[in-house]
This record gives sequence, structure tokens and C-alpha cells, in this order.
Amino acid sequence: MADAPLTNPERASGISRRGLERLDLMLLSVEALDLNGGEAMLWMAGQLGFTDLFPNRVELWKRRCFNPLRLACRRGQLSEPETDALINLLCALADRLYPMLRQLLSSAEPAAVTAERWGLFQKRLEELVRERLNPRRGGVQKLLDPTAGPPLRLQLIQGLAFGAGTGGFDRLKASLMDATA
Repeated sequence: MADAPLTNPERASGISRRGLERLDLMLLSVEALDLNGGEAMLWMAGQLGFTDLFPNRVELWKRRCFNPLRLACRRGQLSEPETDALINLLCALADRLYPMLRQLLSSAEPAAVTAERWGLFQKRLEELVRERLNPRRGGVQKLLDPTAGPPLRLQLIQGLAFGAGTGGFDRLKASLMDATA
């Protein structure tokens, strides 16, 4: 079966299917951490000058639907400017949420406080996953599994923290292009 043409006549992003999954799951994690995450994404897209790519929620959603784990999945690939814009958006949001990410990853916090924070994040992320992703997909089942899910959620939070700060875009893009990750 041949791949559908690019959504944009510009060159493909070079990010694999697995990279697109991780990118969208990290954006979903942002929404789980920030109750106004969807609005924050649109606002941040405007601040970064991406209103031509993401003028509204629908256009942002269309770009995120290249994740094969979604209920409504699009074929093809994102163009490099579209992928770079999503990565830049994710890095800016990770910068904004970094204090919360640091609290989740901190070993200096009391265990009960950390467990409560992770519980809140897990509950919200599971709600979003059940609402937006295809439960028949193996990756979704692993994410929701009580045993396999926690390490995957930790990887998502670590990936967000990895993308925060100076050089975050380059680090995150390189990790998303790594087919072995």
C-alpha cells in the first residue's frame, strides 16, 4: 500500500511513525498537566508566530492526527515546517510547565506528595487517552496498563523536561528522529 502524499508540498520531516506517536503523546501530557492545555497551545502558537500553520484548534488537531494511535488517524507525513512548529510549540510549553515537571521528577519531595502528583497526572492522562486514542492499539493498551503504563508515563514527562530550556528543540527533535527510542 503506497503512502499518501505529504500534506504540504515541502519535504518530509524525517520523523518516524514512532516519533510522531511520542510527539503527540507529549502534547497530550501537556494537556494532562495543564487543564487549559488546548487553549495554551493555541495561545503559544500565536506567540511563536505559527498562526499560519495553527490558526485554530481544528488545524492543530489535524496536524496531531498523524499519530497512528489516534481514533481518527491521517495517512501521510507532516512536512518539516509543520513538525518543527509542533516541536517548537512543545518545547515552549515544556518551558512554561518546567516547575511542575521538576516537581514530578524530583526525588527531594516527600514520597506521599510525589505519589499524589503522579496520581493526578495519571488520572487526567488516562481520561485523555481513553477519549482520544484507539483502545485496540497495542501502544494505547500498554500506556493504560497498570504495570507497563507508569514507566511510559515517566518517559513522557522526562521527554518534556528534556525539551525545556536552551537547546531543547535540538535535543527533542534528535530524540524524535531516533528510530530506536
